[in-house]
This record gives sequence, structure tokens and C-alpha cells, in this order.
Amino acid sequence: MVKAKKTSGEALTETLVDVNRVTKVVKGGRKFSFSACIVAGDKSGKVGYGHGKAKEVAEARAKATQEARKGMIKVPLFQSRTIHHDVIGKSGAAKVILRRAKAGTGVIAGGPMRAIFDSLGVHDIVAKSLGSSNVYSMIAATFDALSQLSSPKNIAERRGKKVNEIWTKAKVGNLQVVAD
Repeated sequence: MVKAKKTSGEALTETLVDVNRVTKVVKGGRKFSFSACIVAGDKSGKVGYGHGKAKEVAEARAKATQEARKGMIKVPLFQSRTIHHDVIGKSGAAKVILRRAKAGTGVIAGGPMRAIFDSLGVHDIVAKSLGSSNVYSMIAATFDALSQLSSPKNIAERRGKKVNEIWTKAKVGNLQVVAD
């Protein structure tokens, strides 16, 4: 379920990734509560995720959305459609591999990773999940990978050089890489 909300001048999309009903057995019977996982993004390079727990689904979603907005990260995108370089992310037993792709490839990713890329605004990427298929671990591993990304501009600033000195029309596989 995707929901677009306009707050503070920017439109954020919220995607409900997972809802669980949790049962706690107590002396008088069972107590039910819900946990929700939300991915929120502005479709132009900012994305975040949150986890909320409450007695009702709506309250759990609201808590998860608030946490997702609070923990948003900025991800550098190449030509506003893919990532700059391949990267591997890990979280617990989950491991994800993110690879840049040519224009027109589309989002080749499964489960919660697809929701992250849609909210981020990535149009061309190939992602593979290895290890655990737990939703929360996969999301954390994907965010670990996304936090490792850097643009040629950022690398040039760190090294104290110009972008042209470090990144001039390099051939990577069958892709022509040019600094933006």
C-alpha cells in the first residue's frame, strides 16, 4: 500500500512493508498487538524506514511513519535513476548486493528492497538478497549498503581533487561511466 503525503513542502511516499499480529499469553487469556514496518521516501534521493508497535494497526503505522521520517538518509544517485557503484550491505545474517544497471533495466529486486528503491526514486538497479529473508534484516542490510554509497563529487572533495582528475570516462564492464 503506497500513500503520498505532503508535509513541509515535500511529497513523501509511504509504503507498508510488513504488518504482524503479536500475541502475548497472560493469565486472563491472550493480548493482541500489532507491529508495522514502513518505508518512506521522496522519490528523489531521500529514504528512511521505521518500525512501530501498538494495540491497533493504525497506531502502529503512525509510529512507524514517524520513525521513518526521523531517520531519513540522503543517497547520491547517478543521473537520478541508479546508483554510482556496486555495493554490498550486511546486517546480522542478511546480506544484500546492489549493482548499478543500464537505463531501461528496471528495478530487479525482491521483497522489501523493491519498496526501498521505489521510495528512493531508483529506476534501474539489480539487487540480490543472500542469507536471511527476514524483512527487518533485509531492510537494515539494504540501508547499510545505501549508506556506503558515495558520488564522484564526494570522493573528489575528500581527496582534495577535481572530479575530472579521479573520474574521466572510465569503462566499467559494458557501462560507460561519466561524472555528473
